Amino acid sequence: MIDSSDVVAQVDAILANAVDDERHQWTRIDEDLETVFDEIESLVLGGGKRLRPQFAHWGWVAAGGDSADGQQFRIGAAIELLHVFALFHDDVIDDAETRRGNTTTHRRMSDMHSAEQMAGESRRFGEGAAILIGDITYVMSDKLMDNVSPSARSIWHDLRMEMNIGQYLDTLGSARRERRIEIAERICRYKSAKYTIERPLHLGAVAANEDIGTNLLPMLSAYGLPLGDAFQMRDDMLGAFGDSSVTGKPVGGDFLEGKPTPMLARAYALASASQLKILDTIGTPGMSSDDVAAIQEAVSATGAVAEMESLIVSLRGEAVASLDKRLIQGAAFEALLELADAVTQRTI
Repeated sequence: MIDSSDVVAQVDAILANAVDDERHQWTRIDEDLETVFDEIESLVLGGGKRLRPQFAHWGWVAAGGDSADGQQFRIGAAIELLHVFALFHDDVIDDAETRRGNTTTHRRMSDMHSAEQMAGESRRFGEGAAILIGDITYVMSDKLMDNVSPSARSIWHDLRMEMNIGQYLDTLGSARRERRIEIAERICRYKSAKYTIERPLHLGAVAANEDIGTNLLPMLSAYGLPLGDAFQMRDDMLGAFGDSSVTGKPVGGDFLEGKPTPMLARAYALASASQLKILDTIGTPGMSSDDVAAIQEAVSATGAVAEMESLIVSLRGEAVASLDKRLIQGAAFEALLELADAVTQRTI
């Protein structure tokens, strides 16, 4: 079994230093900025699986990069900060109450506004503060990518554009109550799948060796895209049916928000008239826990959950079948096989 603990430790150290450096610089100007870096530190160092840095690392190794170089860990830390930027914004968009078991930043900042009896509307202050804290995190992530090659930098641009495009499509799909399978799968791919697996692999490989890395890109995409889709599909299922004490998210959060997930699209395609009546309550204001439970039961009864489980297994098989051990250097082949299982079989 490949030990990922060194990758995680290296990335965590870079993240801690990045937050400390910015905190030290900016709190000298105004001590109120301490709150900004407390929020960033809490989210970026308060958990997370560090899957994205692991894929960046093994992309680097696959292209012959020196494991002791350290640049791959900075790339991984940059992607983690970018992910946290997206979480700050996503929680505002969804008006989420909790993230990883803790109160979300926009809710906490709103509470601070109320407690200190500040001027204006607490909700608007909290949301605005969280958006700006996310923007600061975005800049911090970009600073860690200052020394990569122009080719790697181009992939970094693609990764960021794709992620934000996906988030917009997700927001639009929720507002339109989008239930078409092909649209839901497109959103799944762009809002998470590509920036979780495919692009980190690309970044690591091209940053390590431009020629070798570029030659590996088709194979890394053939592995990363289906596995990234499977990752997000598993995430959607955990969000819909998982234990909130384990996932750190509200039970049925995607049902409350009416998110256009591939699982929900399949449930609609398979549903009977009576099941459709229940599914049509998804995303309506004021839903209760009983409403969520009824939706969970209806989605399961359509056969969509079983279909998603089968699809995840199929996507995992497609991903690992694309890997050519002759082209991959170091221990990357074995690591990517293990990560395929970790991504698709996870429970948090």
